[in-house]
Amino acid sequence: MLLIRGRAGGTALTGTLYERGEEAPAFSGAPDEDAPYVWVCDSFYEVESGGQRQQINDSTVNVAFESPVAHGFETREQAVDGAKEHLRTQFARVGVAESDVDVEMQKADSAAE
Repeated sequence: MLLIRGRAGGTALTGTLYERGEEAPAFSGAPDEDAPYVWVCDSFYEVESGGQRQQINDSTVNVAFESPVAHGFETREQAVDGAKEHLRTQFARVGVAESDVDVEMQKADSAAE
């Protein structure tokens, strides 16, 4: 498993990339279990009221979360590119420029599972 994290505006969003041979979570809307790479991450967007208050840059925004997104990919490169695009899109939805999002990857510690 890889943890892929986007950082911008003083906050971060982390998703999980399940790699070939690892068991991805099964839930309604999850991709076909035969996909060799599965990306799972929250999605969110800005709302005028309600939601969760989040400090981003010098502003406080109200953020509502959607059900986690799960996407299946055929190659590791496609999966990593899809994960990066997803993270940048989430930040863009709350007013952060995609170019301001720093993305990092780290192998998940199997002892922590």
